[in-house]
Parts: sequence; C-alpha cells; structure tokens
Amino acid sequence: MKIGILTSGGDCPGINATIRGVCKTAINNYDMDIIGIHSGFEGLITKDVEELTEKSMSGLLYYGGTILGTSREKAFMRKKLDINHDKPSIIKQNIEDLGIECLVCIGGNRTQTFAHQLSEMNIPIVTIPKTIDNDIFGTDYCFGFDSAVSIATDAIDRLHSTASSHKRVMVIEVMGDKAGWIALHAGMAGGGDIILIPEMQYNIHNIGDTIIQRLKQGKPYSIIVVAEGIETRGRKRAANFIAEEIEYETGFETRETVLGYVQRGGSPTPFDRNLATRMGGYATELIANKSFGRMVALKGDKVTSLPLNEVINKTKFIPLDHELIVQGKRMGVCFG
Repeated sequence: MKIGILTSGGDCPGINATIRGVCKTAINNYDMDIIGIHSGFEGLITKDVEELTEKSMSGLLYYGGTILGTSREKAFMRKKLDINHDKPSIIKQNIEDLGIECLVCIGGNRTQTFAHQLSEMNIPIVTIPKTIDNDIFGTDYCFGFDSAVSIATDAIDRLHSTASSHKRVMVIEVMGDKAGWIALHAGMAGGGDIILIPEMQYNIHNIGDTIIQRLKQGKPYSIIVVAEGIETRGRKRAANFIAEEIEYETGFETRETVLGYVQRGGSPTPFDRNLATRMGGYATELIANKSFGRMVALKGDKVTSLPLNEVINKTKFIPLDHELIVQGKRMGVCFG
C-alpha cells in the first residue's frame, strides 16, 4: 500500500515526530510505501513530492518545524479564475497519478476542514490534529501545545525577576486567537497574578483595582498574562492595549512583552514527542484497517479517532468551570 503524508498550516514542535511515527510504523509494521508531499496541499497541486524511507526518519524525533515544509493553500476558496481554478480536482487527479491510496494530513482547524472536503470527493484520508493553541474540537490535547506552554511558562518565570527588581507591572502576550488555553496553562504554571482569555470578559477597572490592592498588601509588582485574542477595541496588540489601559488606570509603570512565533519553535517536550509518536502510529493503524475520513484524537490517556464531520466548523473553548480557573480564583488570581 502506498500512502502520502503532508503538513499544512502553521508549524509547531512535534510535527516531525508525528511524521516519524507514521512512517516508521508504516514501513516496519505494515510494509507500506511513503510519499512525502512538500509545502502542504500546494505540493499536491504541483506534484512536489519525494519518497520517504527509514533513513529519512533519522533525527526527526526532537527536530522542530517540518521537514516537508508547509503552506496555507486554500484550494476550495476561489477568489479569481485562473488555470488552477479547480484545484480540488487537480489534487484528486494527482493523488491518483501518484498511486496514493490514502492521504495523511497533519494540521489545524482549517486543515481538518479541507481534508473533510477532499474526503467528500471520495479521497481516502486520515488526519492528525496539530496546533499549539489546543483548540481543535474532539481531542483533549494536540501535540505542540505542551511545548508552547513550556516556552511561555519559562518566559513568565524570567519576567518575575525583572518585574520585582523594577517594581513594575509586566504584561506578557501569548498565542491564542479564539481560545486561551496557552494563557491559562502558562499563566497558572508561571504564577501569573492576572490572566485574560478570550472566553471570559474582563473589566479594566477590576484589573486596576487588583494591582492597587496587591500594592497595599506589600506586593509592588504584578504579572499579567493575556491571550492575543482578547477584546482590545480594535487595537492591534493585546499586550499594548492592556499596558496602556493599566498605566491610565493606576499610574504604575507598565511594560509589555509579546512572545509571538517563539512559541512555535524549537524542540518538542517529551510529552509532545510521545503524543506525536502515538498519534502517528495510530493513524497508520487506521489506514491499515481502511478506516478513512477520520481524525486521530486523545481522549483521557487513550488515543482514538472520530469522524471528520464531527470535527469541522467547531472550536474547543475553555469551559468557564475549568479546574484551573476554579482553583486560580480560590487562590486569588484575577481573570478580569
């Protein structure tokens, strides 16, 4: 059996470990042939592919990024007519020409949607969820999330000493456009005093009062962790907006830090390496059993799968009764 594998959307730690998990299982356990597709779905339009072997997998477990490259090709979105205006049909034809019997798609929410659309065209597909934001519906965790939380937590740890030395308010912005999973987990792990996430409305007056109250308690500095997707009244950056509002409310010197793409880079944590390996292996089992049109998922401590049509057009938000929120409030953390 010959399978194709691609990575789509933003990069994150653990993609290469996932590729390795798929390929080594496919080659060693099922004697399958692997076609690596470069630059995501774009590579299926241009036939930019290569054969992947056991040797190709050397050193991938801890290597960041993706050896296959990635893109944000939107083949189902037709903004203008051109020679490739029917890209889905071209992709389907090229899959047939390459002899690919199942396509493995590693990616986030948009990738899951696109994969489902291709699946509706009778293309055998299995997907693996990938995002540092951890907002893909149907899976408890995605690989890349733990690595991003680790990076963000380390940054928060480092800001504590600067904030304490200068008696400042420090605002740190982490990724999370629609859901605040990184902000919540890193904020709690890093001892954030105020944590702002898109799922919860905040009142800037409450934030100012919290900072002033901390000062009265002999705590001359505060750490504020914000997700990039919080409401900012049209401002470009969440950290900049919150810092300006705090200075206006309290008069305290406030500085902001935006982690940005640093959260996507570097080697995956041991948790992400093992999760990626397990998900990659499980995806290959689905292919061997001809269970197509499904996304691999982690439920509790068990790797399983669910139909793609149950995943698409949904976002996994933080429930307001999440244990970290509840416990944070008990400990005096302000959520806005």
